[in-house]
Amino acid sequence: MGYHQAGFDVVGVDKVRRLRYPFTFIQADVLDLTADFIASFDAIHASPPCQAHTSMKTMPDARAHVDLIPETRAMLKASGKPYVIENVSGARRHLIDPVTLCGSMFGLGAKGAQLQRHRLFETSFLLMTPGHCRHSTPTIGIYGEGCRDSRRKHDKSIPEFTVEDGRVAMEMPWASIAELCEAIPPAYTRYIGHQLMAVVQSRRLAA
Repeated sequence: MGYHQAGFDVVGVDKVRRLRYPFTFIQADVLDLTADFIASFDAIHASPPCQAHTSMKTMPDARAHVDLIPETRAMLKASGKPYVIENVSGARRHLIDPVTLCGSMFGLGAKGAQLQRHRLFETSFLLMTPGHCRHSTPTIGIYGEGCRDSRRKHDKSIPEFTVEDGRVAMEMPWASIAELCEAIPPAYTRYIGHQLMAVVQSRRLAA
């Protein structure tokens, strides 16, 4: 959604059918796409599965997951197009000079609670940042099929945030709780998208 808001025509690809996806959608394994198809786009954003790097991987019932970042990067570089690779903070050592974006940089939150939701972005172009994190408490965390209030760590009488609170915090009024838990705020990709659009337009002028 953020890239759409920045002016791009968006095409999404995923192995799982996304019935609520609002843009053109292709159900496929990204790594099976042909080089010509990938190169037909002006720019590419990839979010390899984060399970190999998330903090949740230490849970007792967690399964082992393959790190697909290197294979994804090789595919993107071969396309010759500007690209973005997004992943969780735990993937830092697997990414090249990633930039961290945080909800505090965009004033995201709900009911006086701040959304932090750190995500890393490796880019093939110079990505400027909107500044440093400005963390405050309380915080709203959206994971594990719920919207969590950080204050409950010390006071269980405080109710958890609702799904609607999560939608407000993420600026995703259309999303289900499952979608919120897997998503990054559109504010992140809108911010990146404005810089990426300038790169795309510059390449067109130079062609």
